[in-house]
Amino acid sequence: MNKKDLIISKKSKSNKRIILAHGAGAPMDHDWMNSLSDKLVSRDIQVIRFEFPYMAQRRVDGKKRPPNTKKILLETWKEVFELCADSETFIAGKSMGGRMATLMADELTPKGVICLGFPFHAPGKDVRDRIDHLKNIKTKVHILQGTRDSMGAKDEVLGYDLSKNISLHWFEDGDHSLKPRKRETGKTLEDYLELAADRIESIMS
Repeated sequence: MNKKDLIISKKSKSNKRIILAHGAGAPMDHDWMNSLSDKLVSRDIQVIRFEFPYMAQRRVDGKKRPPNTKKILLETWKEVFELCADSETFIAGKSMGGRMATLMADELTPKGVICLGFPFHAPGKDVRDRIDHLKNIKTKVHILQGTRDSMGAKDEVLGYDLSKNISLHWFEDGDHSLKPRKRETGKTLEDYLELAADRIESIMS
């Protein structure tokens, strides 16, 4: 991978940097990714975005395809980290991108991991082996999760045996993308992405 394949925002005055991975179904420049990235940049955080090989190939030929194998996804995370990171860099991701970050965290030793909508399980399925590594993870992990996330709602997640190094921050009525129902909360996705950016800024301070 080459830096020309990444989306890299201007360097922050504070030297804060976060590498942000996309979820399984949308690219690094999806509206959700753009919005959160813009909000982080406005808070003087440099954001580096990349794509896993299957998504990069979709950009070339327009064909949708499933994610790469776990091995390739993890190798991609490692490659990008080694290309762009230092000891103060946080790694983050939406859904699958965040899950893969947690799987590599103890090897890469970033400053911390931030997950936005962690996929604890497939919708309607049990957790199987998705949280095994979270029971003893040594790296600090911050999970920003909607209370009605179909891949890990609050009443489910609070019953999991997770490492003390994992902190959970809940977005009331948020779905897997943190989007709330405006009728229920009076809030929009943009409102919650602002709150997510505030939270990330606080974590990185």
